[in-house]
Amino acid sequence: EEVTAALDGIEAGADTFLRSRPEGRLSISETGAIVFAPHAVLVAEAARRFAAHPVFTGLCHDLVGDDVRLYWDQLVYKKPEKPREFPWHQDNGYTYVEPQQYLTCWVPLTDATLENGCPWVMPGLHLGGTLHHTFDEPLGYRCLDDSEGAVPVEARAGSVVVFSSLTPHRTGPNVTDAVRRTYILQYAPEGAEMLRGNPADGPPRSRDRQNNPDRQFPVLVGGEAVVNL
Repeated sequence: EEVTAALDGIEAGADTFLRSRPEGRLSISETGAIVFAPHAVLVAEAARRFAAHPVFTGLCHDLVGDDVRLYWDQLVYKKPEKPREFPWHQDNGYTYVEPQQYLTCWVPLTDATLENGCPWVMPGLHLGGTLHHTFDEPLGYRCLDDSEGAVPVEARAGSVVVFSSLTPHRTGPNVTDAVRRTYILQYAPEGAEMLRGNPADGPPRSRDRQNNPDRQFPVLVGGEAVVNL
């Protein structure tokens, strides 16, 4: 409840900002449709503590390695006023990171159902690396059109849906009368780098280490959970 209350306050501020924008939009965030707000750990101590919860450090130890940092966190609130899908994409298709495979933890703050836009995943395609993505205005990047073989993942509030940054996933429209609320936490191995540039132009123009001390803090060092973040 403490985490949800903190995130609700952050979302309210983000939505107020969107309403002040032309057409109520900024990038793929749009008031009444879907609100993204990154880096809650910078402004909410409850979110910072939550990101280092033993559930997540245990998953990181088993699935990522002994030395792991929080790579990204964001809340995603899918609104009912403008029901729309969020297209098939891989998380690494938005920002290319090496190693390509990091961990996404999708935490529903309200029950995620078929009706309000639970995630769908495409099993097995993570083995093919980062797929080509094209931008689908105004929805976001898309890597697939065909949903054959997709699996819906309905999840209760407070559970954790875990998948690879290379797993294609989408969410359906929210056709209920309530907001679907989600907090997403992503973890990458120590030393992960964000690559900048267009792959068609050759090698990346830069490689940026993902180790911002304020929002990409270590959660595991030498296999041990970091305390007193």
